[in-house]
Amino acid sequence: MSTVKINQQKLFPIGLGTWHMGEDAAKKEQELEALRTGIEQGAVAIDTAEMYGNGASELLVGEAIQSFKREDLFLISKVYPWNASKKQLPISLDNSLKRLGTDHLDLYLLHWTGNVPIAETIEALEKAKKAGKIKAWGVSNFDVKDLQEMYQQKDSQNCQVNQVLYNLGDRGIEFDLLPLMQEKQLPLIAYAPLAEADRLGGQLSASSNLQEVAHNHQATIFQILLAWSIRQGQTLTIPQSGKAEHVKENLQAAEIELTKEEIAQLDKDFPKPTTKQTLSII
Repeated sequence: MSTVKINQQKLFPIGLGTWHMGEDAAKKEQELEALRTGIEQGAVAIDTAEMYGNGASELLVGEAIQSFKREDLFLISKVYPWNASKKQLPISLDNSLKRLGTDHLDLYLLHWTGNVPIAETIEALEKAKKAGKIKAWGVSNFDVKDLQEMYQQKDSQNCQVNQVLYNLGDRGIEFDLLPLMQEKQLPLIAYAPLAEADRLGGQLSASSNLQEVAHNHQATIFQILLAWSIRQGQTLTIPQSGKAEHVKENLQAAEIELTKEEIAQLDKDFPKPTTKQTLSII
C-alpha cells in the first residue's frame, strides 16, 4: 500500500473529507460515528474548512477527535480568501483552532485565490507557523498561473500541497498543473475523488471498463475510483462520507493496486486531457 508524504510526514493515502458535514443536527451522531470509525480504521488526515457550514464541520470534527491522541491525527483546515490578510488570518485561525479543540493544525490552506496579495497571505501563514499554531501551510484550487505567481514570492518554497478537484471523470489537471506540481515536488490533495457521485456517477457507473476492473478486484466502482486517484503515490485523497460503512469501504480501497493494463483500460473510457482545461471547482 502506498503512503503519501506531506511536510516530511508519511500519511495513509485516504483521508476523511467533511464538506457538508455538521450542518444537520439529525445526522450528527451518524456523522460522529463515521469520523471515529475512519480514525479507528487507519485514516490519519481529516480535512475541513471554516467555510464548511460556517464552522459547523470544524465543531463536528472537534467533537469526533476528543477521544483520540492528537499526535496520531493530521488536521487540515482552510481560510477564506478574504480572511487571508495579516490582520484577519490569525483571527480566523484562532477561531478554527477553538472549534476543533486543538492548539495547532498540521496543515492550513488558503481555500482559493482572492484579493489579498499572495505575498501577504504567505507572510501571515509563516508567522502562524513560527507561533506554533500551524505546522505547515498550503493552497487550494490553485491553477498553473496561480502557482507560478506564488512561486515568485518569498518563502513560497514552504508551500506543502495544492488541493484541487481530481477524479477519473475530471482529469484536466494532468495536462499542465500536475506536471508543474511534480516538478516542484508539491503533493496533491484530491477532493471530490468520487466525482460527486450524483454529478458524474451515472456516466462513471455506465463504463463497462470501470465495471470490469471493479469486478476483477471484487470491489465497488467507488473503491476503484479511490484506488485510481492515489495510484501515483503523491496524492492524499479525501472522500467525504457521513456513514461508517461507507468510510470503511473507502479506506479499504488503499489496498487495491491497479495494474498498468487496468489503468490503460480506464483511460479508454476516461482519456487523459490533450489540451489545457479550465480548473474544475465545485
